[in-house]
Amino acid sequence: MRQVPLVLQVSERFRAQIESGAWPRGSRIPGENQLATELGVSRGTVREALRSLSLTGLLEPRVGDGTYVRATNEISGVLVRDELSASLTHVLDARAGIEAAAARLAAQRPSSDSLAALSAALESRARADDLDAFVAADAEFHRGVVVASGNPLLLRLYDAIAEVLTESIHQTATMPEDHRILDAHVDVLEAIRAGDPEAASQASYALIETIKQEAKDPASST
Repeated sequence: MRQVPLVLQVSERFRAQIESGAWPRGSRIPGENQLATELGVSRGTVREALRSLSLTGLLEPRVGDGTYVRATNEISGVLVRDELSASLTHVLDARAGIEAAAARLAAQRPSSDSLAALSAALESRARADDLDAFVAADAEFHRGVVVASGNPLLLRLYDAIAEVLTESIHQTATMPEDHRILDAHVDVLEAIRAGDPEAASQASYALIETIKQEAKDPASST
């Protein structure tokens, strides 16, 4: 068997640190000297391994400041690196497509566990006392719809771009929340609960459209 090149071994070690959360997104990772000492390899090997992950968008070297974790997977890394996610409208449109498809599937086979999880997420949104907690609860609700679809490929796709999607939630969330957006979330849940795929899909699309409208005119909140 061919031996895996050392640089590839080291880059996989670093990738594992990112994926496990040991190196959280946005954090500065240890310096080249420290990493080389910890792994017992040359600084050049560490530098090449870091460079390979920078090219995929996982890491971001900052001159004079160190290297930071930019993304936790290659798909979101490419989106950030190439600035494909710069348009909030594009991200919301992508969310609408994925979430409406997921809502339709979820309504075809609503389960008590999925409905309970979605209800709990809505309750967490209502109890949130700061924006970060609210965004986390809202992200949990939207991912919960995809989980409820029962489609593992759809969930994997959603998770791959979760960072970009969550950022769109952070950009559009307001406290106190516009009642129209809250009502739209409830409509999605109730359509899934009713086992109505068409209504669930339409409610999911309507939710994103309401968010887009609110993002354009936040002063309209009442």
